Amino acid sequence: MAAPVNAAEVEGTALATPTLLKERTLWGDAARRFKRNRLAMLGLVILIVLFTVALLADIVAPYPYDKADFTTAYLRPFVDSRHILGADAVGRDYLSRLIYGARTSLLVGLLVPAISFSIGVPLGALAGYRGGVVDYIAQRLVEIMTAVPGLVFALLLISVLGGGLVNVIIALSVTSWIIPLRITRGEFLSIREKEYTTAARAIGSSDWRIIFTHILPNALTPLLVAFSFAVPLAIFAEASLSFLGLGISEPIPSWGRMVGSGVGTSIQVYYHLALFPTILVALTMLGFSFVGDGLQEALDPQRSR
Repeated sequence: MAAPVNAAEVEGTALATPTLLKERTLWGDAARRFKRNRLAMLGLVILIVLFTVALLADIVAPYPYDKADFTTAYLRPFVDSRHILGADAVGRDYLSRLIYGARTSLLVGLLVPAISFSIGVPLGALAGYRGGVVDYIAQRLVEIMTAVPGLVFALLLISVLGGGLVNVIIALSVTSWIIPLRITRGEFLSIREKEYTTAARAIGSSDWRIIFTHILPNALTPLLVAFSFAVPLAIFAEASLSFLGLGISEPIPSWGRMVGSGVGTSIQVYYHLALFPTILVALTMLGFSFVGDGLQEALDPQRSR
C-alpha cells in the first residue's frame, strides 16, 4: 500500500523549486566559476592588497614621500631599520616612495580606462546601432587614430601639454578609446539583429529602451573583460612615459619614473632603485591579467569547459 502523500510537502517543494532556479542567474554562475579559478583569486588578492596600501598610504607609509635626508642618500636596503628598503638619491625613504607610487599608478590605471570607455562605448553604440553615415564617420576616426601608435601619439601630446599627472591621464585617455569603440560597435551590430531585439522594435519600443534593456546588458561581458585588461595597459603606458622623463613630475612618486631614475644611476651598485618598482609594476600587471583571464572564463561558460 502506497504511503499517503503530504500535500503540504508537495506544495513546499513546488514553491521551493522555482526559487532555486531563480537564484541561479548568469552573474551568480559567473561568480562561482570565478571563485573556482585559483589564478583569478590569486590576482584578486594581489589587487586587494595593492588597493588597500594605496588608499591607506598616508597611514601605512613610515615617512612622507617628499621628506629628504641627504645623510641617508643612496642608502642600501636592509642596512638601516629606519629605512628598510633604503633611500633614493636625495635620501627619501624608498619604502614610502613605493607605497605612494602605488596610489599614483593605480589612479592612472583606473581613470584612463574609465575616461576612454566613457568616450568609446557611446560612440561605438551609436555607430553600431545607427549604422550608415554615423558608422562610416566612426570607422574613419578609428582608422586615423590607428595609423599612429598610441604611445607615440601620447608622447606628442605630452610634449605639447607638458608633464604632470593630469596631462598624462588626458594623453593616455585620448589615445585609448579605440578598443572600447570597436568592441561596442561589434556587439551592437550583432545584437541589434537578434530575435528579441527585432521583437522589441516590432512592438514599438523606443530606441533608448532597446539599447539599455536589450543590447547593452548583453554587451557588458566583453566590455568588462576589456576594461580589466585596459587597466594594466594604462599602468604600463604611464610607467613608459615616466621612464622617459615625460610622465609624472617630481616630487610625486611614480613607479615608472623611479625605474628610470634607478637605471640612470649605477644600477650594479644601487640595484634597489630600479628593482623594487619594476617588481611592483610586474606584480600589478600580473594581478590584473589573472583577474581578466578569470573574468573571461567565468563570463564565457563555453571557454571554461
